[in-house]
Amino acid sequence: MGSKSDQAKGLANQAAGKLKQVVGRITGSKETQAKGATQEVKGKAQQAMGKAKTAVKDTANKVADKANKKL
Repeated sequence: MGSKSDQAKGLANQAAGKLKQVVGRITGSKETQAKGATQEVKGKAQQAMGKAKTAVKDTANKVADKANKKL
């Protein structure tokens, strides 16, 4: 999965998790609240993974550019 895809899916999971938590509070369902919290954390992790992939890719490109200039 690409970095932008990870970030987009993470954002979607985060939003869905927050919504589930609200629904859980409204309905009084602790289970739904917990599932929402879990999904929100999953979304945050996905976004972090996407950002990390982007950072690694950018760093690799910079290193490759410097190596090519020396050749």
